[in-house]
Amino acid sequence: MEKIDLTKGKVLKVLTALALPIIGSSILQFTYNLVDMLWVGRLGSNAVASIGSSSFFIGLGYSISALVVTGTGIKVAHAIGKKNEDEIKAYINAGLILNTVIALIYALSLILIGKNLIGILNLDNAIVEKDAYLYLAVSGPMMFFSFFNILYIRILNSFGNNKSALKISAIGIIINIILDPIFIYGFKWGVIGAAVTTLISNLFMFIMFHLKFNNMFKINLKDGIDYNKIKEIARLGLPMSFQRVLFTLVNIALARLIAKFGAEAIAAQKIGLQIESVVYMVIGGLNGAISSFVGQNFGAKKYKRINEGYNTALVIGIIYASITTVIFIFTPELLVKIFIREESTIVMASNYLRIIGVSQIFCTIEMISNGMFTGLGMPKIPAIISIVFTLIRIPLALVLTRYLGISGIWWSISISSICKGVLVYLIYKLKIWKDDENVTCS
Repeated sequence: MEKIDLTKGKVLKVLTALALPIIGSSILQFTYNLVDMLWVGRLGSNAVASIGSSSFFIGLGYSISALVVTGTGIKVAHAIGKKNEDEIKAYINAGLILNTVIALIYALSLILIGKNLIGILNLDNAIVEKDAYLYLAVSGPMMFFSFFNILYIRILNSFGNNKSALKISAIGIIINIILDPIFIYGFKWGVIGAAVTTLISNLFMFIMFHLKFNNMFKINLKDGIDYNKIKEIARLGLPMSFQRVLFTLVNIALARLIAKFGAEAIAAQKIGLQIESVVYMVIGGLNGAISSFVGQNFGAKKYKRINEGYNTALVIGIIYASITTVIFIFTPELLVKIFIREESTIVMASNYLRIIGVSQIFCTIEMISNGMFTGLGMPKIPAIISIVFTLIRIPLALVLTRYLGISGIWWSISISSICKGVLVYLIYKLKIWKDDENVTCS
């Protein structure tokens, strides 16, 4: 497997080379989400609300998978930085074994208890509840393959080989885009058709990863299971996974509040989140790039280079976030009307973007800092910050909705995001970064 040495060369050039394939993959994913939402949006607010409701539990699955993805990514990157081939293979194998167990359990859970999960949201709309469960049931096997695809991409990122991941992701997304109208309207499967196309595309990606990297992604049981390495991966991945799981559970709690304002409100948040994902196309690329970059340089003990990379990523991210902030605050209606024509939903979604727009720069700082801490092997720091301020969203939303209606929920999200961005940056600058020759890892 070709390894790209991230401990040498100009920092900006290295980060750009790392980030661009991830950003390209994100753009493709956004394009698919855009096309998918356009097709589903034509079915009406109930259809959008159905997918929006089930997406909470799909997101919960991805949060759980972070246990494996984060820990494996950290240990593989550190082993590459140390140039230890045996450790690289051992950590990949341990990650694949742990991932198999978790993926199977979660996929079966969506199929067997999906109806109960949807019931937690108290949607009070029989049509939305039925379609949401069916979408979730089909998403069960999709999640199994998706868990592996995400892990494969993270491992390739640790090697600095983002281009291969981009090519395979691109093929999967193109398949999804082509099949969407066929299954949704051609076969008249509606919401279920959207789920089936996602399943097919993830299966194709899974197969392609194995055709190209079968030796690296093949589980080796001949040498036994290295439980110590599995524990190491789980220990490093647990804080980030717990943070994301809690984030999803808080979103589910907020969804119960949002549901009180009707299906239009659920649809409005779903549309708002789709548009907001424009920010994460670039920032997510920087997050992945800085994580791999810091991981290898930490393994090689090049601390000054770590700080230079972090500052460079922040500058790029803040410039981009500033542009999206202006767009979200001043022209949200133009974006929302692309997806939906119902006036009440347009008003709610536009208001969501205006309020969330205030916090985009701070979200950017948080995401890039999270990638940096992950690369250092210190995911607990951003995880604790995120846990505290994510939990605050619930009581804050309960208070603010009394005075601001549904906008109070949007403000609870925005305010907590601002706090997280400020605090994670201060902790790095005041507590972790000491000088050009050292970082404090305690």
